[in-house]
Amino acid sequence: MENKIEIDDLDRKILNRLQQDSRLSYQELARELIVSGGTIHVRVNKMKEAGIIQGSKLVIDFQKLGLEVTAFVGINLGSAGDYPNALKKLKKFPEITEVHYTTGNYSMFVKVVAKSTKDLHLFLIEKLQPIPEVHSTETLISLDSPIDRDPQVP
Repeated sequence: MENKIEIDDLDRKILNRLQQDSRLSYQELARELIVSGGTIHVRVNKMKEAGIIQGSKLVIDFQKLGLEVTAFVGINLGSAGDYPNALKKLKKFPEITEVHYTTGNYSMFVKVVAKSTKDLHLFLIEKLQPIPEVHSTETLISLDSPIDRDPQVP
């Protein structure tokens, strides 16, 4: 088990602000938080070295690219031992944008984007359900996503 890394209020403010806009320069961030640019540089590097910050992320609006349907698919595997092989196969599908190994009703829960419900249907019957490790699936289509944010650092 990894050790918990302690951060202070300034680190939290830096993380929360960078989550809002990871393209902020250290100088802009320093001005907002009323500290020196060097302080921001040192703090960010410390959090990178500790593995707290693991990169930045580009956010894409899939609907603007013609991918109108977002769905969540609960997957039940034949057995827990099927997880590594199933995951390897799921990674090959560009339609899948997230995979979660879960407790509860499903072994895995995946987020899928598609152009239409017809394309989603084809993805399910031609790609996902033929995977031998996949025992069953349940699909939920998202009608709206009024809240879509990364969690803030408490």
